[in-house]
Amino acid sequence: MSTTGIKKPDTSSRRDAHAQRPLPAVTGDFYSIATTVSEDDKAILARVRAFMESEVAPIINDYWIRAAFPFELIPKMAALDITGISYSGYGCAGKTTVLDGLLAVEMARIDPSIATFFGVHSGLAMGSIYLCGSEEQKQQWLPVMRRMEKIGAFGLTEPEVGSGASGGLMTTARREGDAWVLNGQKKWIGNATFADVTVIWARDEADNQVKGFLVEKGTPGFTAEKMEDKMALRVVQNALITLKDCHVPEANRLQNARSFRDTAAVLRMTRAGVAWQAVGCAMGAYEHALAYAQKRKQFGKPIASFQLVQDLLVGMLGNITASQCMVLRLSQMQDAGVMNDEHASLAKAFCTSKCRETVGFARELLGGNGILLENQVGRFVADAEAIYSYEGTREMNTLIVGRAVTGFSAFV
Repeated sequence: MSTTGIKKPDTSSRRDAHAQRPLPAVTGDFYSIATTVSEDDKAILARVRAFMESEVAPIINDYWIRAAFPFELIPKMAALDITGISYSGYGCAGKTTVLDGLLAVEMARIDPSIATFFGVHSGLAMGSIYLCGSEEQKQQWLPVMRRMEKIGAFGLTEPEVGSGASGGLMTTARREGDAWVLNGQKKWIGNATFADVTVIWARDEADNQVKGFLVEKGTPGFTAEKMEDKMALRVVQNALITLKDCHVPEANRLQNARSFRDTAAVLRMTRAGVAWQAVGCAMGAYEHALAYAQKRKQFGKPIASFQLVQDLLVGMLGNITASQCMVLRLSQMQDAGVMNDEHASLAKAFCTSKCRETVGFARELLGGNGILLENQVGRFVADAEAIYSYEGTREMNTLIVGRAVTGFSAFV
């Protein structure tokens, strides 16, 4: 049938209206998880977000390339007044671990290295003292660490001992009068090249139990050598620590750390924080990928309008949202005092796996541009590899959960 004389509808006005319509905001918080906290806590989150976007985002690629740390940021981070925010007393705010987790997200969505630096100091180092220290040790260290006047590190992993730390630490401690003599090595110890105090976990030769020691900077027999050529978390200053007849006074032994069970209490707390970091890392990659898709044009229109691109974005968002809901409930359980090892382990294993998948989707969306540091996503892809492994590998965490749900231990 001839169509001569039939007037086709004019769709140009609809196209113009669509082009002029404002795009949705770029956010990885699709279910508004951050709105579950109080108004005061929302203000804290907003303050940290502004700091990360204005102070960290513009400089972090340069430091990442050089594998250097931006020490000039430490006083500015201290001014945020968020260090040790979930601890009670000693100048700390006594806030919820939900807020603490959301703060980890705000840091990691801009840079996982800064989130890791902060987590080592505020979580692992301060947490060891908070959970295992005497009252005198808490009074001595926690206030100055909260103000970030003293920076902490946490030394557990060893060159030949990672996941087997519970029963196989090779670093030893020997009591000699009013002091302890430490010998051994620690590896992958974040912040240790410049920390004022490093928590060293060592096996007591007398009873074969793991104990904790506060080794201060400059202690004879303690050396920390920067680890070079990392492909992930390059801003974090990891060290290989060597302890050679390192004498530590009895006053610096963590008085309430009597076995690895006490060490595990610290790890249980911080493992939850790593799950939150994974959420932030995934969010950062997703948000950069979404912003890129809205602007990048192919075939005359933004690639965000393509079906396959939207499929990638929704897959990323689903991973992130599922992880957010999991860590939110995890921290609620932690605040209620009912979180167990297996709860933290499931979140760490799941969220880091989904983070790894999500950053891979982001890199895929950007095509070849995804490997350029200027587009940010490549940094998240690399950093996700470290988050995936530290604080217990996926496999070790699945064994913890597997033991809890089956009643059988599959550990060697």
